[in-house]
Amino acid sequence: MAEQMEKAAAGQITAEAAAVYENFFVPALFGQFAPWLVELSGAGPGDKVLDVATGTGVVARVAAATGARVTAVDINEGMLTVARRYAREVDFKPAAAEDLPFDDGQFDAVLCQFGLMFFADRLRALAEMARVCKPGGKVAVAVFEAWAKSPGYCDLIPLVGEVVGNHGAEALKAPFCLGEGEAFEEALDKGGLSHVQISRKVGMIRHASLNDWLDTEIGGWTLASMVDAPMMEKLKEKARERLAGYVGADGSVSFEAPALFAVSTIEA
Repeated sequence: MAEQMEKAAAGQITAEAAAVYENFFVPALFGQFAPWLVELSGAGPGDKVLDVATGTGVVARVAAATGARVTAVDINEGMLTVARRYAREVDFKPAAAEDLPFDDGQFDAVLCQFGLMFFADRLRALAEMARVCKPGGKVAVAVFEAWAKSPGYCDLIPLVGEVVGNHGAEALKAPFCLGEGEAFEEALDKGGLSHVQISRKVGMIRHASLNDWLDTEIGGWTLASMVDAPMMEKLKEKARERLAGYVGADGSVSFEAPALFAVSTIEA
């Protein structure tokens, strides 16, 4: 269990879970944020762009569609295995955010969507992003707002805690850890980023049904190895009452997904 918790905190998942992530999480949630992050970075035709903690490459694909020359890194081989299937034009490399294998000032824009929360050393990762970005270039980072302020998760996480245990709830809280108070601003400042502008954007999470939401949430993320079939059935049974407020007349599920976006211009 300790090993599973460590993997959850680091965002580590298998290739099978990464495929679920790409097929369900990306269209349900992550895909809509990628164009916002790329736009904020100013990336465009001919620019050299680095996507850090690329996951299955959703941001990298959007950046490449602008005509930018995109390199993308992730420490998770399961994610990279899936990412390479969808974007042959992107140069995907295994690398940790804390030790980027690039020269100083190599990129016009450096992007990181919903990855900062999982880094072993967030401040070093931010410093590395700034280091490899050219003077006058931009580092753009997105994180989720606090789980208690996030519809859906503010009810799902306590339910997971009851059914799966505290370790399951804590794993599900991990993506929201920088949305509390001034945690995001403090990390950016201590990581050496200056001239930072922070904005709040609200997306929407959409699933075809309550079961689809739970299957995606559990099967496409770090909880996949923590929840067995009987536990999943119990979770779905309780969810029919506890999460009914998120289900529409047609049986589909939708709720807001608030996130914080930061853009820093690198000094000369």
